[in-house]
Amino acid sequence: MTTTTPLLLITADPSHPLAHLALRYARAYLNGAEDSHDIDNNDTNRIGSSDNATSEQPLLNVFFYGDSAHIANRLRWQSADQLDLTKEWQSLAKQYQLPLPVCVSTALSRGVSDVDNSSRHQLDGANLATGFTLVGLSELAMMMQDDCRLIQF
Repeated sequence: MTTTTPLLLITADPSHPLAHLALRYARAYLNGAEDSHDIDNNDTNRIGSSDNATSEQPLLNVFFYGDSAHIANRLRWQSADQLDLTKEWQSLAKQYQLPLPVCVSTALSRGVSDVDNSSRHQLDGANLATGFTLVGLSELAMMMQDDCRLIQF
């Protein structure tokens, strides 16, 4: 039985409700996938087969594009009465070993940079939040060539 890995293409600005919905969807999906993964492990242990195939495939793919690159800005301030999407994504990524790729060109055009790109483009500093990585669109293309279900927020 093959499973389809969801790909969340997040394009909404952090202030937009869709950006918050993407995080809620990811949390709900990962919590559900973790529960079903535990059930699958129990079933396969009874049968005696190994779990190598499921451990190699990620539970969920995420890609930040366009205005969602602002989520990866470690200098983005958020008032105490609002959900800090940057910290929430970092926490989710840490819990599930989830990569947080951000399109490098849309990030740079929105003032978000890592150390390498700051040096390459003579920028004053880096402000990419921990856990996020700047990648090219080829990363998105590779995620899409696998059996995936694309969901855009």
